[in-house]
Amino acid sequence: MESKREANFELLRVVAMLMIIALHYLNKGNLIADYTTDPSAVNYAAHFIDSFCIAAVNCYVLISGYFLAESAWKPGRVVTLAAQVLFYSVLIPVVLACTGVISWSSLSVYDWLTYILPIETEHYWFATAYLLMYLFAPFLAAGMRAVDRRTLKIIIGILLLYFSVWKTVIPAVIATDRYGYEFGWFLCLFLIAGYIRMYGCPALDKIGRAALFYVCMSVCIFLLTAASGALARTMESFAYYMDMPASYNHLFCLEASVALFMLFKDIKLKEGRFTRFITKISPYTFGVYLLHEHVLVRYEWMKWLRVRSVQGSFWFLPHMLCCILIVYAAGTAVDYVRARIFRWAARVFEKAGGR
Repeated sequence: MESKREANFELLRVVAMLMIIALHYLNKGNLIADYTTDPSAVNYAAHFIDSFCIAAVNCYVLISGYFLAESAWKPGRVVTLAAQVLFYSVLIPVVLACTGVISWSSLSVYDWLTYILPIETEHYWFATAYLLMYLFAPFLAAGMRAVDRRTLKIIIGILLLYFSVWKTVIPAVIATDRYGYEFGWFLCLFLIAGYIRMYGCPALDKIGRAALFYVCMSVCIFLLTAASGALARTMESFAYYMDMPASYNHLFCLEASVALFMLFKDIKLKEGRFTRFITKISPYTFGVYLLHEHVLVRYEWMKWLRVRSVQGSFWFLPHMLCCILIVYAAGTAVDYVRARIFRWAARVFEKAGGR
């Protein structure tokens, strides 16, 4: 696709990754606490930001589904994705051990198994779910083209009942609910994105309307979690609801994700420096995720950037912004190097194959 046509989606990739880093900063940096134990204004502010960022993960899948619904499936893409995941999974422990950050003796056989088989062991849950979804993509795309609009709506409706609606309205833990951390939920998002590609989404086809709906759903997530936290102080059973609205397959989160996707879908970006900058850095967003979410790094970068020093203080706001930019820049730089290594390896392989 030409940069003019996809720059808005590439901007969404970048924004979504910044939001994902914010989610990890807040949750894994312990900036967010249980409402029942910390009713402070700082904690409420952290939850408020979290509520606006939680839609980001679904947006990545919606982008993929939107384009894969009508594009050719490439088996080489599976190899590239798996190789990219393996690159980070194996190289990071080697680098950390060689630089003395960790000791070689601390890495067990089981640890190396998770590094060598990152997809099978769900070292990165998103990568596992996404890769499986990509394998199903040609079947889903063909299936959507083979059925009429009404049938596709019914199929999506049934899937939403299973993955999203019941867990949203039933006040109990559902055994099959994995909170959206699974490729089954990604398949559902793929179909939703494909439906939008084929038939549009008239209710959110205006930028202002989509923006307003995204804000409303994000605020609803915050209010529901806050209200559940307040009630949980006197009725323990409400503690279950404190986390549910912030799960990826909750109906509010889904609606916020679709609204955010539609908002960027209809943004028109003029060709210029900003557009060229976005299209240059957006291909490395997945690498940003793979770097800062490695099991040996995901909690350590909180220590390296001294996240604990701003716990319980509104100073976490500027600190979070700085940390997000640092992590994103570092991840982009590392993945740029990784991409150049991969291109060099591909040229060597092609030359060897041509002999």
